[in-house]
Amino acid sequence: MTEEISTLLDKMQAMLNGFIFLLPNMVLALIVFAIFLFIARTIKKIVKRLTRDRRQARNLGMVLGRLAQGITILVGLFIALSIVIPSLKAGDLVQLLGVSSVAIGFAFRDILQNFLAGILILLTEPFQIDDQIVFKDFEGTVENIQTRATTIKTYDGRRIVIPNSELFINSVTVNTAFENRRLEYDIGIGYGDDINEARRFILEAIHETDGVLETPAPDAIVVELAGSTVNIRVRWWVQPPRRADVLDLQDRVLTNIKNKLTANGIDLPFPTQQILFHDQTEATDGDRTRQREGWPAGKGQVPQPRSISRSLNRLAEIKVQGNGSGSTKPAPAAEE
Repeated sequence: MTEEISTLLDKMQAMLNGFIFLLPNMVLALIVFAIFLFIARTIKKIVKRLTRDRRQARNLGMVLGRLAQGITILVGLFIALSIVIPSLKAGDLVQLLGVSSVAIGFAFRDILQNFLAGILILLTEPFQIDDQIVFKDFEGTVENIQTRATTIKTYDGRRIVIPNSELFINSVTVNTAFENRRLEYDIGIGYGDDINEARRFILEAIHETDGVLETPAPDAIVVELAGSTVNIRVRWWVQPPRRADVLDLQDRVLTNIKNKLTANGIDLPFPTQQILFHDQTEATDGDRTRQREGWPAGKGQVPQPRSISRSLNRLAEIKVQGNGSGSTKPAPAAEE
C-alpha cells in the first residue's frame, strides 16, 4: 500500500512539475491568442466602416470582415498551440482539422448549410439590409443578414428569424428593389353608368392626389363584367415604395376617387340579385321566346315581366274556375 501511494505521489509531482514548466508558455499563448482576437475584431470593424456608407458594397464588406476575422482567429489559435506544444507541426494540425471537419460536417450539417447560404446571400445580394421583403407568411424590413440566419422586423413590431437556407432556396418578394412601385385597385360602377365618363373622373381624382407619379401615367381599364358591377382596375405609380408611404397614398387616392364619383352621380352599387319568375306550363316551358331571362330585353316581341302579386291573383282565378264556383270575380290584386 505504501509503495502504491508513493507511486501516485510521484506521478502527481511529475504532472505538477510539467504544468509548472508549461505555465509560462500557457500564459504567453493566452496573451498571443488574446492579441489575435483583438486584431480580428479590429479588422472586422475597419472593413465594415469602409463599406458602411456604400449600399452596394455593404454586404460584401460584412462577408470580408467575417472571413478576415475567422482566418485571423485560426492563425492565432495555431500560433498559441505551437507555443504550448512546441512539437506540434503544421502538418499535424492540418491532418487533425481534416479528420475533425468530416465529423463536424455530419454533426452540424444544417448549421453549415445555413452558413454557406448566408455567405452566398451576402455575395449575390438578392436583398439588402433595410429592404422590405415578403417570404411565405412573413413580411417586414430586413434588420440583419447573419451567416446563419436573417432577421426581419414585421410592421407590427415583431422580429422574425429565418434560416438562410430557407431564403436561398425559396422565392422572396423584395418590395423595395426598385425606386417606383405600381399600385392597383378594382372599383365597381353600375351597369347604367357611362364607362368613359367614370374613367375620366377616376383619372382626374388620381391626378389631383399629391404623391402620384405622372410618369408612368396612371390608367383605368375595364377588367370584368361582374354580376352587379362593371369593374374598372385603377393603376398608379408611387415613390418611394415603402409600405408606410404606400398605405398613406393609397388611402388618399381611394378617398379622392370615391368622392369624385359620388359627386358626379356615378353609382357604386352593392351586390344585387334579380329573381325572374317564368310561366312553367306545357305551352311555355322551354320556349325561350316567351321567357324573360335577362335585362335589357332585346328586339322584337318580348314577354312582359310579372310581379308575384299578379301571379298569385292569376293562380286564384284559375283555382276558382276549376272548382266550378259560380263566382268568377277575380281576387283583389295585392299591392306591388
